[in-house]
Amino acid sequence: MALRRTAAALSCAFLLAAVPALAADPVPLAAHKAAYDLALDKVRGEDVAGARGSMNYEMDDSCDGWATQQRLELHLTNRDGQDIAMITDYATWESKDGLRMRFHMRQTTDTAVTEQVDGDASLDGPGKGGTIHYTSPEVKQMALPPGTLFPTAHTAAILTAAENGKKFLNLPIFDGTGDSGAQDSSILILNWNPPGPAPYPVLAKLASGRVRIAFYKRNGGDQMPDYEVGMRYWANGVADNLNMDFGEFVMQGKLKQFQLRPPHC
Repeated sequence: MALRRTAAALSCAFLLAAVPALAADPVPLAAHKAAYDLALDKVRGEDVAGARGSMNYEMDDSCDGWATQQRLELHLTNRDGQDIAMITDYATWESKDGLRMRFHMRQTTDTAVTEQVDGDASLDGPGKGGTIHYTSPEVKQMALPPGTLFPTAHTAAILTAAENGKKFLNLPIFDGTGDSGAQDSSILILNWNPPGPAPYPVLAKLASGRVRIAFYKRNGGDQMPDYEVGMRYWANGVADNLNMDFGEFVMQGKLKQFQLRPPHC
């Protein structure tokens, strides 16, 4: 699940967590629809006094690709009592071979469009570099570094690593949420547990674990990430117990609605 980048910090203390046992064959990613309630967890800065929000996420199997839509709504209250509504709409199509992608992102603040990014991207082959073709905010091309993953392939790589006992990954990612090209991602897999209690019966049959992802500017040398997110991932890519760190404030997200979606072949 790809989200808008801001700022946060990644703790390396969890690198000493135990390594899980090797898993069986990977579970296929699930086409699904999910809705989350977002609540304020903590405030670090002086500008934000309150926050609430919601996120809706849809992932559809279109036979030759994955189509995703995400809508993030945040309602912030500043120290002066002023309410600010921020909405981000984000949509992608990604081929199942992980080599092609189309993307659209539109962000509004109190109904005024503050950012929009559109275009497509392609890779020259698995593990190779590629090219981004932006159509907005301006027409331009940028190179993608070797090893870049698009969002769905990035999620699949994390799940495969978790199922095979890995704890830490560094992967370049391009998700189309900005016009500055690929980013670096640092992934920490805290644990990977056998099937157990879950909010929906279909998820109780799957292994799951806690994952933490930090996103950095590509080769920027920054010690602090642009954005950090944690979640509980099930083996089919469904997420719950979100922890979204925007630097000045942190939101917690709980899965309130969930359903699997049939393929659209």
